[in-house]
Amino acid sequence: MKRVADLTEAEILALAISNEEEDARIYLSFAQRLRANYPHSAGMFEEMAVEEQGHRHSLLTLYESRFGKELPHITRQDVKGFLKRNPVWLHEDLQLDAARKHAAVMELEASRFYAGAAERAFDTGTRKLLADLAEAERGHESMAERLGEELKTSGAADEEEETRKRLFVLQIVQPALAGLIDGSVSTLAPIFAAAFATHDSWNAFVVGLAASIGAGISMGLTEALSDDGVVTGRGHPWVRGAACGFATAIGGLGHTLPYLIPDFWLATAIAGMIVACELVVIAWVRWRYMETPFASAIVQIVIGGLAVLAVGILIGSS
Repeated sequence: MKRVADLTEAEILALAISNEEEDARIYLSFAQRLRANYPHSAGMFEEMAVEEQGHRHSLLTLYESRFGKELPHITRQDVKGFLKRNPVWLHEDLQLDAARKHAAVMELEASRFYAGAAERAFDTGTRKLLADLAEAERGHESMAERLGEELKTSGAADEEEETRKRLFVLQIVQPALAGLIDGSVSTLAPIFAAAFATHDSWNAFVVGLAASIGAGISMGLTEALSDDGVVTGRGHPWVRGAACGFATAIGGLGHTLPYLIPDFWLATAIAGMIVACELVVIAWVRWRYMETPFASAIVQIVIGGLAVLAVGILIGSS
């Protein structure tokens, strides 16, 4: 790998042209992946791509006037000092904030490169163009701020914020809520059945631990394998699966952990209180994100939870 200080002026210009081409493609990729959910931000990334293409044209014109039409093959990967870019633009479920932050880093890096390259250029025309490009990049506000301000001015910010909330509910809240309900409710029967059958805290804890972790793995895999998210827009399947599986395990472990207390009746009393808290939390999430009336949500989940709990106690006591 070469250092920037070791590059010739021809190589500096060729590298700048290569960088502008890459940045324009990245911005267009951002626009393509964000257009369905964030059309206004996508349009602004397209404007950034046009700007980068303008920079490329200016650089290419200067290069041809000085060195001809044959460009040396050199890319950012061939030169030390450039930040490694994670290919976030390849993600089908690209998040808007990730695109904004990545663009801000791209602008900062471009500004520093042009400023350093201008200092090493001997030709006055080359030096002036590189300095102008460095100033142009420095003049850009960070992409996050620029997009945010323009979206507010255009009135599109509220629309995109609603889209963000909808996607968060679709991709995270729904699978996590399904897991929390399953973990909190379905594990009640085996845990309390084992508890009342043996009146032994450790046996109840072992059963609860196995049921919670097993249910978490099962629910996580089921969610991840049920929908790849391409058509439904529900996001990456393994992200949904992780959210669902983790919430399922947490839901079961909540009323399992009290059985680490040796006193059976004390452990059962605490487990019962935790179950009540879990059911209230589930009802709150349904009210907060699913627009279910809180009274209706609490009645539905409490009735279901108490029914499963009663089944476990009856079977364990028989």
